[in-house]
Amino acid sequence: MESWDDLRIFLAVLRSETLSGAGRALRMDAATVGRRIARLEERVGQALFVKSPRGYALTDAGTRLVAPAEDAERAMQGAASALDGDAETLSGQIRIGAPDGCANFVLPRVLADLGQAHRGLDLQIVALPRVVNLSRREADMAITVSPPAAARLSFQRISDYHLHLAASRTYLSGAPPLKAPADLRAHRIVGYIPDMIFDKELDYLSDLGLDRVALASNSASVQLNLLRRHGGIGVAHDFALPFAPGVERVLAGEVSFKRSFYLVRHAEDRRLDRISRFARALVQAVRSEVSRLEALAGNT
Repeated sequence: MESWDDLRIFLAVLRSETLSGAGRALRMDAATVGRRIARLEERVGQALFVKSPRGYALTDAGTRLVAPAEDAERAMQGAASALDGDAETLSGQIRIGAPDGCANFVLPRVLADLGQAHRGLDLQIVALPRVVNLSRREADMAITVSPPAAARLSFQRISDYHLHLAASRTYLSGAPPLKAPADLRAHRIVGYIPDMIFDKELDYLSDLGLDRVALASNSASVQLNLLRRHGGIGVAHDFALPFAPGVERVLAGEVSFKRSFYLVRHAEDRRLDRISRFARALVQAVRSEVSRLEALAGNT
């Protein structure tokens, strides 16, 4: 049976796909990580990784080791939670994955406040314009715009949020009239790169019958900056508008979207008191922050 320390290093290489990345996560020299992996492979008598152009990829033997290694990881986290279960404050590292709009505009204040309340916590935001892969432990939990389909994942709805068409006042002052959705075809449209929309809930423009995106990005934050720079009209999160002075909602009475945020975790993590307590605090704080920012957007 391999030690937890061996499995911890194995999982770090799996998740970072490089020795240097694993070393940073473990606060260990990359050469030491490489020696430890080689020693583990020697003990089990099989190669666990093969070097690929993308980094270190699992062999068949390595793939078979993932599930027991993650079981050991959860057991160690559970032991730590049991010892710390009655403490008022939380500690340790927690990594949250989120779509870049949520990560840029909602989570900074939320996690800054939680960090102030729990000084022992090291909080990390993984902002990705795609779904965070919890199975590879890219994060401890993720905020998503759709509930997951995988059976090993649990989820809860955090809150609804709203989106509207928006444009800068400068753009609108020199653009063709905009009195109805049909007028949108005369305008430059800002939106997602069509073949990089990672969730059907983000395909807003199809609902409007718009098939050309003049300025596109796979990032909601970049799209908002394109609107700020007078690039055209696009769909913007209401919670992001307070960060974009000079950008205002248009056709708000005719066009609006409502979506939901979900908090997704490994089902087994519900048994970990520390993670569960943090999840409860995070859900409440995100709800409050979305509500606060949307109220500000309504006054802009």
